[in-house]
Formats: sequence, C-alpha cells, structure tokens
Amino acid sequence: MSDQQAYFGMLDVLCPMHVVVGPDGRIVHAGPTARKFWQEGDLRGREFTEVFDIRRPRPVADGSELATLAGAKLHIRLRVPPHRELKGVAVAGPLPEHMTVNLSFGISVVDAIQDYDLTAADFAATDLTIEMLYLIEAKSAAMEASHQLNRRLQTAREAAEEQAVTDPLTGLNNRRAMDAVLAQYISAGRSFALMQIDLDFFKAVNDTFGHAAGDHVLLEVARIMIDETRSTDTVARVGGDEFIVLLDGDLDRDTIEQIAHRIISRMTRPIPFEGAICRISASIGSVQSTDYIRPTADQLLKDADEALYHSKRTGRERHTFFAGLAPGRQSAQI
Repeated sequence: MSDQQAYFGMLDVLCPMHVVVGPDGRIVHAGPTARKFWQEGDLRGREFTEVFDIRRPRPVADGSELATLAGAKLHIRLRVPPHRELKGVAVAGPLPEHMTVNLSFGISVVDAIQDYDLTAADFAATDLTIEMLYLIEAKSAAMEASHQLNRRLQTAREAAEEQAVTDPLTGLNNRRAMDAVLAQYISAGRSFALMQIDLDFFKAVNDTFGHAAGDHVLLEVARIMIDETRSTDTVARVGGDEFIVLLDGDLDRDTIEQIAHRIISRMTRPIPFEGAICRISASIGSVQSTDYIRPTADQLLKDADEALYHSKRTGRERHTFFAGLAPGRQSAQI
C-alpha cells in the first residue's frame, strides 16, 4: 500500500466527511460520507468550486485558493440539490501542495441524514453528532409523548366539562347548564320565555313497568321537546321528570301557547315499550321575561313553578301563564 493510500485510508476513518484538493483545485479524494453529496458520479476530478460554494470568510474563484483560507472556519453551501449548508476547515496536507477540507452539517444534520440516507457508520466514531442525534430522537419522542398526553388531557377535560352540563340519560342540558344560560340571558337583558314542564303519571310508569320503561319514556320526552323547539332554545332536564325550556327571543303569547300545546299533544300519545304501552301527559307553566322590570332567576323559576302547579291542580295536561294567573301579584312585581 502506498503512503498516499495509507493517508487517505486514515482520513476515511477519522473524518469520513472530507475532501482532498490537489494543487490545480480539483478533488483527488473524498471520504465515504462526502461522496454521497454528489449523485452524478465520482467526486474525484471535479473542480472544488463546482461542488462547494464558499460563502465566508470570503468566496474563492477555484480550489487552488484554499491555501489562503487554511485554519479559518468556512461557511459552505453545496451547489447541487438540496443545497445543504455546511461548516468546514481547510488544512494543508496530507500530500505536498494539497489541502484537506473537513466538513460538518452543523445544526442541519437531521435534515441531511434524510437527504443522503446517512447512518451512524457515515460519521467518525468520536463524532458527537451521533450522540446529538440520540438526544434529538429522545427529545422528539418525549415531545410526542407530551403532546399525546396533552391531547388526552384536553379530550378528558372537554368530556368532563360536557358531562358537567349534560344529563347522562337524555343528553339534554342539566340544571347547571340551564342556570348558566338563564343567568346569561338575564345579565344581557335578553327577552325570553321560561317553561317549566312536569310529567303526569310518570311514577305509575315506573311502578308498573319498571325503571327501564321509565328511562325509555324520558328519552322519548327529550326527543319531543327537541323536535318542538329551535336550535337557539335551551332544553334541560332538571329533575327526575322535570324539565325547563328557555325560548329565546321576544315571542308573543300565542306562539308560546302553540309550542306548549304541541308538546302536550305529543306527550299524550301512547309510548310502546317491550310489548307494553306507557301513557303519560305533561303540565306546563310559563313566564315571560318581558313581564318583569328586573327579572331574577329565582323569581322567574318560582312563578313558572306556581303556574305549573296551577295546571296540575286544574286537571293536568294543560298550560298556564303566570301573568294571567295572579294579575294583582304580577302588577306588584312590575
């Protein structure tokens, strides 16, 4: 083996990403990793500046000028795609009038590994790049695990928030959700109507056919109330067989009456369950926010409840407005 071959073999092991440039500025040898930069054949014989563009400390016209930059930190850009940025240093040798340029990817090493399909064998055994890659991989894995955990926590939080305001059986809003919407309406000074609805004969369904039948009836009741209201309205189950509907907007009394009677009419229809027929009806009491100068949630709910029980006392399966129930008391509130 000649001395030249021995030198080049040594460089291939110690710094596999290097090129040796002859006196004429042409590459006479390239390390195994550097050879992967050039996809169009052998690097040997190529003019150094045909492959590498030295940006700093200053450009050179051809490779024969490399000696003037010996020992300086070189900022280099590959002239061939994907035009990676490199760091380098040029030193004289190992042969007379030759220059060896050792190269590094710097912080772009992760992208370069993908570009050139590099492995650990493409770096010197003492190169800290490999350790850095392990750290990057470990950090990426940790970040991905963190992101997955955050996504799971976010999903769990959203589910918990949803459960906190949702009736688990019917999927309607619960008392907490209804209270929040009612407070928002009052605070914003919005016009709305509040219906309090209680199911008639529901206890008889539970006692006669069991709780499974009762749950089936409640699901049907929820579907009816969703069908008969708008997407802007709020329907809530606030007790075992108690419901509240907030009708958004300044609806006239005839419209509210029509909605109430449609709900009552549909709830009086027989509800089949496993061969049995469940029968219920509904009693409703309503108030309108526009009947109050300064409505409060407690007063609206109290008055709607009183109107509801008037419906029950007078025969069930009917709707009552509180404003028409006790004019003197109503005028006192206004």
